[in-house]
Amino acid sequence: MKRVVVKFGGTSISNLDRVRLGARAVYSEYRKGAQVAVVVSAMGHTTDALIRAVKASKREVSKKELDFIMALGERASVRIFATALCKFGADAKYIDPKKKDWPVITDSNFGMANIDLVETKRRVQKFILPLMRRGIIPVICGFLGRDQEGNITTIGRGGSDITGFLMGKCVDADEVVIITDVDGVMTADPNKVPSAHLIKHITVEEMRDLARFGAQVMHPRAMSYKDPGVTARVIHFSHGNLSVGGTTIIGPSEREFVGVRLYGKPLAMLTVVGERMQTTPGILMKAAAPLSKVGINIFGISVGPRSFSVYVMEEETTKALKLVHKAVVGHRLMKAVTSEGSLAMIIAESERFIYTPGVIAKLAEPLAKAKINIIEILSSRASISFFVKWEDRKRALELFKQAMKKIGA
Repeated sequence: MKRVVVKFGGTSISNLDRVRLGARAVYSEYRKGAQVAVVVSAMGHTTDALIRAVKASKREVSKKELDFIMALGERASVRIFATALCKFGADAKYIDPKKKDWPVITDSNFGMANIDLVETKRRVQKFILPLMRRGIIPVICGFLGRDQEGNITTIGRGGSDITGFLMGKCVDADEVVIITDVDGVMTADPNKVPSAHLIKHITVEEMRDLARFGAQVMHPRAMSYKDPGVTARVIHFSHGNLSVGGTTIIGPSEREFVGVRLYGKPLAMLTVVGERMQTTPGILMKAAAPLSKVGINIFGISVGPRSFSVYVMEEETTKALKLVHKAVVGHRLMKAVTSEGSLAMIIAESERFIYTPGVIAKLAEPLAKAKINIIEILSSRASISFFVKWEDRKRALELFKQAMKKIGA
């Protein structure tokens, strides 16, 4: 028997007509004999309205209290959506974090709670899966969790996507369907690029990076809970049909890395100096393109007002240096190139970097105390690359691991 988890975003249930349209689509799947679970966001922009109301009150509110208030939108949505399903003739039950059968257990990091996957899966299989097997549709609050003391927590704005994939993983679903206000994942934002078109297939890794860098269609942390054996699609709410079109998300093809790792070979830094490096179009390409043509990989690039640096394998330094030097002497602004070898690249990765203020300082501070110099830092949202002397790599790696534990990444 097919098992499906359907997640509705706020805009897809922003009014009662859209709620009925969504409920009808779920009921249609239910009538085909599928076991269905539903995850809902707060209707429309309810959460934003609740936050504005808190701010307007000018009263000091703790993170714990704010989570309770923000949860009101989802807690209302499950009741409304379950009622709509029952009116169509389905047997539905809303699942609220204050009820004993609530499945999502977290720590007490209010505002960005961490999910206890082991306990959550145990509770899903104890409370949610039996409902589905009996032909009852559980309607579950997205975005919310509950800590060990029974307090309501939230797992980060946009967290209903996380809940949807989390439920899919825990019930061993055949498919997770994300219902939203776009046709699927697009080649660009159609509001900014009218010629953008639908992507029929995208990998988990591509979807995660797209979401990390601003695409609003999916929460990047949700991809951490995408099981490779579960089909996933993103479709538009207006279809009123769970089987229609959209974008299929494939994978993951590899286990997501979270933590700190050392690149196993030493690197070299080639630095070109000259005036107006940041303000001259194409100057970086002049130096980098020759490396690409001969297959020399560039591990990182940094640009300053009067210089830019590229990182390559140390064993390729001599070849790379000659190629870059040739570009330098042929350009009126580039003056000279120099190199420094025996560098180690240590990469720290965590989705929490995106939401944690001061994370670079927190990671770098232990190295400063240990008098280990950081030569360069390159940051890319959820990934930070640190370059240190090769001789310092082992000590630096251990200090970064300790720092990651302290910030909960």
